[in-house]
Amino acid sequence: MDNIEHPRSIKSFVVRSGRMTPGQEKAYETLWALYGVEADEQMLDFEHLFGRQAPVILEIGFGMGDSLLEIAASHPENNYLGIEVHKPGVGRLLANISEQSLTNLKLMKFDAVEVLKKQVQDNSLNAVYLFFPDPWHKTRHQKRRIVQDDFIQLLRSKLLICGQFHMATDWEHYARQMLRTMKKAPGFNNCAADGEYIPRPEYRPITKFERRGERLGHGVWDILFEKIS
Repeated sequence: MDNIEHPRSIKSFVVRSGRMTPGQEKAYETLWALYGVEADEQMLDFEHLFGRQAPVILEIGFGMGDSLLEIAASHPENNYLGIEVHKPGVGRLLANISEQSLTNLKLMKFDAVEVLKKQVQDNSLNAVYLFFPDPWHKTRHQKRRIVQDDFIQLLRSKLLICGQFHMATDWEHYARQMLRTMKKAPGFNNCAADGEYIPRPEYRPITKFERRGERLGHGVWDILFEKIS
């Protein structure tokens, strides 16, 4: 329900009023009942939601959804839940899910932190993806970055033992902060062989944005931590 309010002090996103295309609007109106999940006070029953028991992977902030669509299509053995606050991206991904007839991908349009707090059971997620979150590059805005101590411990409570938290960013300063914050977080272990960054895993697609950045000489940093306790 888009009008539910669960205020918290600092949000890691700003809801932009991007205009939806007619196709996105139609997809949102006609396909939400099939692939959408309402934000409310009810705990999610993943087995009931997907109609089967399978590993559950959550992506926070899927943008226009192209990467999440490719991941879900390539890994039918997993169930995927994508959360995004921007309606055009939700509409686009709904249309693409329908076009590919995927049954292992569901969407929510709400604040992911509130969904985690109120609707995701503890020890229920196999992985959480956070790909290219808003870097809030201005110093005065960096308090809005989502990867902070409280958020990490919230994820820890929702991940299974050996569950993974995979982050990726093209902002080196944010990558360093993510790595530094995760290294001191209780209950996690860095999966990188050298204790720093990992090569891009095969399951994470390279986006058009990322390819353009590579051509311009921009770096991308992948960070992978595993819950150990």
